Amino acid sequence: MFTPRWKNEQTDLLMEALLSLQTREEGYRLLEDMLTVQELKSITQRLEVAVLLRRKVTYQEIAQRTGASTATISRVNRSLQYGAEGYNLTLDRLQQAGLIQQKEEKDSNV
Repeated sequence: MFTPRWKNEQTDLLMEALLSLQTREEGYRLLEDMLTVQELKSITQRLEVAVLLRRKVTYQEIAQRTGASTATISRVNRSLQYGAEGYNLTLDRLQQAGLIQQKEEKDSNV
């Protein structure tokens, strides 16, 4: 069983709160109340970086597309390669649900 380094009563409560959400709207409501706009942008940027890294997009192109620093890209890459498998588990499930593609879709006009 995985135990994060920062596990405590507060983080357990946060996990339960996240797992209790039943709809996308409920998720938006919680994030609206809980996070600043910049915190939400940072989290969503990291998820986008993870998607692009799994597609083997270069750091330079990821930085151009997302505005993420190379330090952020590197940190996400380390997590994908050596982390707790949270990104990979989530990205696999998003892919299975058809919410993200494994490979980049080519422009049909090219």
